[in-house]
Amino acid sequence: MFQLGKTIISEEIIENDFVCNLSACKGACCVDGDAGAPLTDRETEILVDIYHKVKPFLRPEGIEVIEDQGAFVKGEDGEWETPLVNGSECAYVVFDGEIAKCGIEEAHNHGAITWKKPVSCHLYPVRIREYTELTAVNYHKWHICDPACSLGQELKVPVYKFVKEALIRKFGVSWYKELEEVAKQHLTQ
Repeated sequence: MFQLGKTIISEEIIENDFVCNLSACKGACCVDGDAGAPLTDRETEILVDIYHKVKPFLRPEGIEVIEDQGAFVKGEDGEWETPLVNGSECAYVVFDGEIAKCGIEEAHNHGAITWKKPVSCHLYPVRIREYTELTAVNYHKWHICDPACSLGQELKVPVYKFVKEALIRKFGVSWYKELEEVAKQHLTQ
């Protein structure tokens, strides 16, 4: 672990490689698991505000769940998250053939909204945990992402470079530049 400002970062985001391989995993991270995507307080407000623009991009099953439960729910851990369809896939998931994609991101890609998607989704496989004084930045290893790890190794793309845009979105450009410097030093040791 190392510290940048008020963040504590796991070396695993530097030492491990990762590039999403949707043709292999089919977007399983959006349909497997026991909870929805983690959301910040601000993101819950955004989801409510943009829902009418995102709705045309969603599946009927997702719309039904969102309109029944709301644009977000409180998870078992007491934190905000996206609702699930049948306790499985995220209510915002859409399918392109067999591949699960984010309906929010589809709305963004079509110019309907300016917000890309929840930062927790954008950051994956990096997970953020907010504490009183510090924020933990960790690598989340999940067997369904084994193809992404293999592709990342083949292409030689470390986790922190794969999620560069999302890390900048979360922490800013100067923070990311510091991370790059730490990564260079860490990898030469």
